[in-house]
Amino acid sequence: MESLPIIDIAPLVGHGDHVRVAEEIAAACEAHGFFYAVGHGVAPDVLQALEEESRRFFALPLERKMAIAMSRGGRAWRGYFPIGGELTSGRPDLKEGLYLGTELSPDHPRVRAGVPMHGANLWPEEVPGLKAAATAYMEGATRAAAALMQGVSLSLGLDADWFSRTYTAEPTVLFRIFHYPAGGSQEHWGVGEHTDYGLLTLLAQDRYGGLQVRTPSGWIEAPPIEDALVCNIGDMLERLTGGRFKSTPHRVRNVSGHDRLSFPLFFDPDFEARLQPLPVAADRIEADKSERWDRASVHEFEGTYGDYLLAKVGKVFPQLKDTALGASS
Repeated sequence: MESLPIIDIAPLVGHGDHVRVAEEIAAACEAHGFFYAVGHGVAPDVLQALEEESRRFFALPLERKMAIAMSRGGRAWRGYFPIGGELTSGRPDLKEGLYLGTELSPDHPRVRAGVPMHGANLWPEEVPGLKAAATAYMEGATRAAAALMQGVSLSLGLDADWFSRTYTAEPTVLFRIFHYPAGGSQEHWGVGEHTDYGLLTLLAQDRYGGLQVRTPSGWIEAPPIEDALVCNIGDMLERLTGGRFKSTPHRVRNVSGHDRLSFPLFFDPDFEARLQPLPVAADRIEADKSERWDRASVHEFEGTYGDYLLAKVGKVFPQLKDTALGASS
């Protein structure tokens, strides 16, 4: 049975054999676009607290969760959505969730300018521990993602700080807490087939699993591994590499018989960055256009990463598009 590789990224987080890690990252990104990361530096007690506080939140009555609904988050695009409130490829997902991101004050220049997806998070009053738990995890996972991007840089023959200089000095960091209720079936997807939009996703999952990854030989399971985070690359890294590193389709079906939690953190380019393919990737772009799973192209759009992101999320929550994103979408 095919499985995803496991990469110890501790040398990137601390000091060690960066060359070895870069080679393993390159092989994983070329073969699957997915791998497990261990040695990431996020402590087990941080993950435990996040799961405990998240379960307390999702156990609240619906009306209490709706007190921080995304419709109240405005242009920051933060808050809670109920089961069926998020679409994938036009179909409702069998999950509920909480959208979070980098906490920005009202006087931040982008918040003052009304830039979508920038602002403050919404937190439930009934679960006061969730803010501290989620913030601690976001900080740890963001550090791990930044270290991983150093490995990606090296794997592409660039210096370790290339991405931090060009696209992630002020990254777009988005975080989701998802709850997939028990009682799923083979006919109902928690999340349908899709790819992620940006550079890199780090995913913590509870012990129940459900994630599936599309490989050249077919769909495979990506079950939880203790103390490991699942890492996958997004559309913008495929764009930059001309398809050498693929943004791999994946999906979720919870047939465990238990409520499932997952915690994806998206470490993406600066919202205002314009991403151009690496010079070494130019001769790969035409082939990549014809090979992508959905026949769409990550190479043909013009504009900033924010333009790309807003076009995507506007389809995920069409009911919020006009009020939250406004003319910018």
